[in-house]
Amino acid sequence: MSSTPAGRPPLALIGSDQEWSIRSIESILGPHGYAVLRAYNGKEVLERAQSGQPDVVILDLRLPDQDGRAVCRTLREQRIVTPATPILMISSGHPAKVDRLKALQAGAWEVLSLPLDAEEFLLKLSAFVQAKTESDALREEGLVDRSTGFYSVRGLARRAREVGAEAFRRKTALACVVIGVDPVDADGAESGADSSALAEALEIVGQAFQTTARSSDVIGRLGRSEFAVIAPATDAEGAMRLAERLAEAVANRQSIPGARVSSVRLRAGYEGVADLHQTPVEPVDLLVRATAALRQVRSNEEAGRFQRYDPGAVGNN
Repeated sequence: MSSTPAGRPPLALIGSDQEWSIRSIESILGPHGYAVLRAYNGKEVLERAQSGQPDVVILDLRLPDQDGRAVCRTLREQRIVTPATPILMISSGHPAKVDRLKALQAGAWEVLSLPLDAEEFLLKLSAFVQAKTESDALREEGLVDRSTGFYSVRGLARRAREVGAEAFRRKTALACVVIGVDPVDADGAESGADSSALAEALEIVGQAFQTTARSSDVIGRLGRSEFAVIAPATDAEGAMRLAERLAEAVANRQSIPGARVSSVRLRAGYEGVADLHQTPVEPVDLLVRATAALRQVRSNEEAGRFQRYDPGAVGNN
């Protein structure tokens, strides 16, 4: 069983109006050291998540007052729980594929059918809680950006060194993409100075990262409107495709109801090497070069939205 940094047992919040469902989950969690907090409807889930700050949330797909997926989305979008808090959805029957996909899109980590396989459930839960514990520790060390849940500049630099050491040892590719985010209003003008518009744009991009990034990718926030991705086993061509996938995900995402943002304009600079062992470059330098490439894109609109680092253009900007 995982434990929290303070040594207390992990706290699981169970949201369901089915007493038998709650009891069955408690019968699995209790003997393995988990503390359990109950909620019988969506309103209670939101209130108890806010006050209890659980280490894991287990939600029924259907709650008496609202859809469980809507509750999950609210927990994520309003940051009632931390971005690293696992949310698991449960169903008394085998949910249809469309229901599972909607739950994952709402921010769930897993969709499970009752009755649960106790051994598998506990193994997954232990891994999820351990990941949250480690993320919380990084957050406390200042390695995580509190507003997005991604790595801070400091955390990104540390992870770049770690990922780079692994790529050097394995003689594999490594790339970095730096993304510039600019909200665009209904008139087609960029509105980056508008803090609320920028916040909405960052939310859209953050959700796009969740659907496009691989588990091995390292995502961080560099500045007010810039993100970086350090991508293992990815060369420069792969970095370009990564930027294209993200842009497509942003373009396909439905706008937020009542949002002030009409669309989001993305620009990206990138750099990558096919074999870090044979290339005399530090991983952090890839980050610096990708950032310089983004500056090149933003200073020359004719260059297109995505550009690889060009050392010859640095002195001309």
